[in-house]
Amino acid sequence: MRFSSRVDISAPNAIARAEQAAKEDGITLDKLNDSNPTKFALAPQSLPTVYAAQPRGQYEARRQLAGFLADRRRRESTLPDAQPVDANRLYLLSSTSQAYSWLMKLLCDAGDIVLAPKPGYPLIESIAALECVQVITYQQRFDGSWIIDTAQLESMLNGPQGAKIRALVLINPNNPTGSYVKPEERETIVRLCAEHEVAIIADEVFYDFPVDPFPGNARLAGEPRVLTFALDGLSKTLAAPHAKVGWIEVSGPELDVDEALKRLDVIADDYLPMSDIIADRLPSFLAEAAQQTARVSDRVQTNAGTLRRMLADDPNGLVSMLRMEGGWNALVRIPSVLDENEVVLRMIRDHRLTGQPGYFFDMTSNGYLAVSLLPQPDRFEHNIAAMLDTVAAMLKE
Repeated sequence: MRFSSRVDISAPNAIARAEQAAKEDGITLDKLNDSNPTKFALAPQSLPTVYAAQPRGQYEARRQLAGFLADRRRRESTLPDAQPVDANRLYLLSSTSQAYSWLMKLLCDAGDIVLAPKPGYPLIESIAALECVQVITYQQRFDGSWIIDTAQLESMLNGPQGAKIRALVLINPNNPTGSYVKPEERETIVRLCAEHEVAIIADEVFYDFPVDPFPGNARLAGEPRVLTFALDGLSKTLAAPHAKVGWIEVSGPELDVDEALKRLDVIADDYLPMSDIIADRLPSFLAEAAQQTARVSDRVQTNAGTLRRMLADDPNGLVSMLRMEGGWNALVRIPSVLDENEVVLRMIRDHRLTGQPGYFFDMTSNGYLAVSLLPQPDRFEHNIAAMLDTVAAMLKE
């Protein structure tokens, strides 16, 4: 696996080697230049603990998280050869957005390429631009359900720019299409990435919210055959984006994982780990996760059923819902004779309701709107009625 040249992992100097030797011998060294005020009784009363920077995040928090993830993995249908959860292969961060940034630093030099799904959320392109990394999209195609064009991926990896492709992003399930990575897609993608020494970045924040999935889905977290970075966090698991808790789980061939950890430690040390204040609260957050996930899943499935019913009962019958396997958002198809942008502008004018048209997500044609399935049922029903009313009114003009 090739990593970026941006991360300095040069051999430690003589002082660093001597410090490490003392540590291994159980000797605690005082520091002439120690500037950590918490070690010298100068911490405020509101934060009385002694701060000890750990690049991967506070170990006890990682241990608690590893236990949570291991329990979750045992309950799920997963790959029989998935690697066990190891606290030493976890990194705690403030968000999966931060994880994307770190991983692009780890894997890509300026001008290198990351492959990302289309349709898809535009966040990856924005972060990549800040890292001077190119994003080339691969296509998901809809034919009753969404499928990844693995033939296109193979062509890209074997093409003239193949040598510059350093990572492939999988959103499992995708946003906004709601499609999980199918078992046969996974097998092909893992094989291709292993052959071409391309890492997988698997964003699985919506995995716990199935709506109408196909059988055989599994997380990519723990994938043993190719270097894989699985991203997840409490913004979705706990329905708490304000908690600011995300993580990276690293898996794959041992030599690749060891090299990745060594380099990722440098990045994590430069940017410093998650706040100890949040890390100390992680056990209580995790204790709420199952209840919160079930609560949100119930809301999503209720509103998905309401959406299907309202579209079926609509006398015009011109708006349909694309199959949604999981996640929090659905895509609806409106008549393509209407400009989706104009539909949203009309909703703003007539119903004080805004929305996101399909082109926000690089849909290949006009005529789509993204719908959140999170609102309270009465509010959700009101919003769908407003959308249908807008479409009907515009068709009459």
